[in-house]
Amino acid sequence: MEVGITYDLQSDYLAEGMSEEEAAEFDRLDTIEAIDDTLRGLGFMTDRIGNIKALAKRLVAGERWDLVFNIAEGVRGFGREAQVPALLDAYDIPYVFSDALVLSLTLHKGMTKRVIRDLGIPTPDFAIVETAQDVDSVDLPYPLFAKPVAEGTGKGIGASSRIESKSRLSSVCRSLLERYRQPVLLEVFMPGREFTVGITGTGARSSAVGAIEVILKQGAEPAAYSYHNKKDFEEVVQYRAAKDEAAQKAMEVALAAWRGLGCRDGGRVDLRADREGVPNFLEVNPLAGIHPEISDLPILCRLNGISYRELISRIMDSALKRAGT
Repeated sequence: MEVGITYDLQSDYLAEGMSEEEAAEFDRLDTIEAIDDTLRGLGFMTDRIGNIKALAKRLVAGERWDLVFNIAEGVRGFGREAQVPALLDAYDIPYVFSDALVLSLTLHKGMTKRVIRDLGIPTPDFAIVETAQDVDSVDLPYPLFAKPVAEGTGKGIGASSRIESKSRLSSVCRSLLERYRQPVLLEVFMPGREFTVGITGTGARSSAVGAIEVILKQGAEPAAYSYHNKKDFEEVVQYRAAKDEAAQKAMEVALAAWRGLGCRDGGRVDLRADREGVPNFLEVNPLAGIHPEISDLPILCRLNGISYRELISRIMDSALKRAGT
């Protein structure tokens, strides 16, 4: 079986003039090499395709693959992660990870929380600020937490994200609106423990592979798993495998969200506990980073006794079962 690999290479966008933060979600070459080597080790033939433009050229030229391992993040718009899946759907080529609907929905954290709320899954009360004037209509108890509605890798999250007053709310929202040119998600701040749950599989066959607690060490930006904390995680973040009652509840909530949203094959759900210790859904990453050493999902798996090879094998098994191959 030949497996194509679609991805956005970070170095390409840095060469085009993007800043380090702008290109933070794109993949390093060693991530692609790790995926390629692991797939080959599992017995697959591989073909590195690249980004959506490279994929489009090769499709038009008549090339096809039995399956595509898609980790392409896309560049513009709320549907950017959905572009490669939609193109592959048009050519009837099966692929790994979630489809265009799920990736469009889940990139927009506010829309995702509306579905999660409708499913009855606990999530912090929230508001979406699309313009500076919208701040006047926010009716949520402080403290609040602010972040761009459609960014990953902690972009737009920092020490200023926790907001204690109306005057501070206005300045933070204005700054985020101007810098990221997208709405701002406001949530009631959850003061409890922070968990990340890894999941593999699809639908009824999906399961939580484990949970880790994210603990900020001295020197970290306070109150937030921010862009800078993620970037410097080896110095300022401790990841601890969590297996207690709260972690078990977090895995239950995460799995309900994963299934309710229709996510597939593998990814991550982030949660934080409220004052009563109840884990609340924050966001889902159905296109999670999978660098073997520095990405949260492989770190989580490693701390729970699951090797990188086993993680990729479980993801592929799920995709192949869906594709009927």
